[in-house]
Amino acid sequence: MKTRIEHDLLGEKEVPAEAYYGIQTLRGIENFANISGITIGDYPNYVKSLAMVKWAASKANQQLGLLPDDIAGAIQKACEEIVEGKLSDQFPVDLIQGGAGTSTNMNINEVVANRALELLGHKKGEYQYCHPNNHVNLSQSTNDAYPTSFKLAFIFMNDELVEELKLLIQAFRQKGEEFKEVLKMGRTQLQDAVPMTMGQEFEAFAANLEEEIDRLNQMARLFLEVNMGATAIGTGINSEPEYSEKCIKNLRIISGREFVLASNLIEATPDTGSTVMYSSALKRMAVKLSKICNDLRLLSSGPRCGLNEINLPPMQPGSSIMPGKVNPVIPEVVNQICYRIIGNDLTVTFAAEAGQLQLNVMEPVIVHAIFSSIKMLQKGMERLRILCVEGITANIQHCREMVLNSIGIVTALNPTLGYENSSRIAKRALKENRSVYDLVLEEKLLTKEELDQLLKPELMIKPHKFYKKK
Repeated sequence: MKTRIEHDLLGEKEVPAEAYYGIQTLRGIENFANISGITIGDYPNYVKSLAMVKWAASKANQQLGLLPDDIAGAIQKACEEIVEGKLSDQFPVDLIQGGAGTSTNMNINEVVANRALELLGHKKGEYQYCHPNNHVNLSQSTNDAYPTSFKLAFIFMNDELVEELKLLIQAFRQKGEEFKEVLKMGRTQLQDAVPMTMGQEFEAFAANLEEEIDRLNQMARLFLEVNMGATAIGTGINSEPEYSEKCIKNLRIISGREFVLASNLIEATPDTGSTVMYSSALKRMAVKLSKICNDLRLLSSGPRCGLNEINLPPMQPGSSIMPGKVNPVIPEVVNQICYRIIGNDLTVTFAAEAGQLQLNVMEPVIVHAIFSSIKMLQKGMERLRILCVEGITANIQHCREMVLNSIGIVTALNPTLGYENSSRIAKRALKENRSVYDLVLEEKLLTKEELDQLLKPELMIKPHKFYKKK
């Protein structure tokens, strides 16, 4: 393999001749190889965001007369190509890394510099014409460019997550409409409660998740406050007075997002509060989604000895020893995804707390945790929607029979018969293994016409005027 020689503070190394990254990226590869097995390049939105930040910074430096037009133009063209998806294989550094993100920042600096060199008619590594630090990283530090980049990536990824969430909500809502006439027994504490429709149950799933759209978007808006121009610790050393304003304005135009500059850059540089808030929103959604998956598994339990109210699409044989067994594998995997996200939230919490003085060096693991949570949630919801929810069917007759045989329907008679009579009927029904319906008629508490009227499905699933026996 052909190589080129590059040098840095620690000495010289051979870099693959065709690589757009350079020596500092190579050190990052060697030092953090397969720490998590997930690289910068595995997240296209992150690569795009890194390039957008460098693009905005380059344009600000050009506007201030700090970068010659030819070099600035080449840097911006290189960034544009990366935003379009080119050179995506040139970001091999693991997301989890020491150095507070320096390896990530230098990876984008070196790739942009070497592509800019080609555009200027030079060879990779001829940094006297376009340097990763002197030109691409001009007026910046890892400590402002890195967090601004991952915040932008979070925003892009949140958009995609919310769109997938909307599709899942729609799938539950469609099932709610499909099952709106299916009468079934509601349950509390795993005991028979009162009747409802399966449509109400599935509409409740949709409504439960719909609340999370505003919550996720609200928390994602916190990422719009950035510290570009803070440089090392927030004092703005090595940047000009107008740089922050111009850089933020350029970033708004390039990204299409309404970024604002933090009011106190020394405070903003080590602060990771926005990531804590957003991670908590992901956790909240994961908790809700896991509860829904628990319900789907329980409602489909059986087929002969469980609730068996719904049928989940059969996806694979369920046992290596029990013929005919089919397991609810899609809700199961989504449950496990949700547990992982809850754990990731704890990681973000610890990492945010670990910030010291003017910088939080644990930001890389925060990035890894939140990227992982978003990606798994998005993929999990997609699988749940396509492979499970859209194919759910109801066992209509079975559901109705369970309602009619349930002790729970006595609750519908309570306003008419009174609590004492209703309790006595319920107790007798359990003891004698008989139906509430038959016992009410046997004791002549109501006529058949009166009883049938009170037990009409439409009267048991919503408020209505009480019928008082005369």
